[in-house]
Amino acid sequence: MTTTDRPSSPDTATGTLPERLASVWAEFEERLTEVPILRRLQDGEVTLDDYQRLLHNLRQQVVDGSLWIARAASNFDMDHFDLRSAAMHHAVEEHRDHLLLERDFVAVGGSREGLLAGRKNIGSEALSGYMFHRSSQPNPIDCLGAMFIIEGLGARKALEWAERFQEVLGLADNQVHFMRYHQEADENHTGKLDAILTGDLIDDSAADAIVTCATVVARLYAMQLTELDRY
Repeated sequence: MTTTDRPSSPDTATGTLPERLASVWAEFEERLTEVPILRRLQDGEVTLDDYQRLLHNLRQQVVDGSLWIARAASNFDMDHFDLRSAAMHHAVEEHRDHLLLERDFVAVGGSREGLLAGRKNIGSEALSGYMFHRSSQPNPIDCLGAMFIIEGLGARKALEWAERFQEVLGLADNQVHFMRYHQEADENHTGKLDAILTGDLIDDSAADAIVTCATVVARLYAMQLTELDRY
């Protein structure tokens, strides 16, 4: 499917919130097939340098993830107490994830010092900037759309990518621990997220905001994976 063949933008879709988010996800998956490093991974042409570059670029965004979730939690009022509690708990679960990634990077020959000195690529800058902006708004319920995309990647794609990197590059489990861990952890997160998305707090206005945020984050995440090392 070419870009012009894609279905119309999910923000014009009708249906339930899960149906609209499913449309966003389908478009996101199509975009991922166009990401050069993921095409090389699928074709069996990926290199160890590619894997190191991917981890190096992901690390900068992973560090920011728990920070914008914590900021979102701080901006929910008492009428959204359950969302605030869920976001706080999620931020605690996520705030050490970058350490898993760092260990994988070193395990495949990368320099921890170089990793810690890394910069966000232009896609990561756009993604983090957008998420800190959205999470700073009062009752940022639209951030659930970002979580739908990011946690969905872990639950639906991380294990597939980990196993393919292992198959092509001969990597051990302790060299792809970050991706393998997220398959299980994010499956749990998405289950909790699904319960929130179908709960009483999500009215039509909130649903529209969630779909918009999911759509934006899907495009920015694909940009982050495409623009590796472009600063």
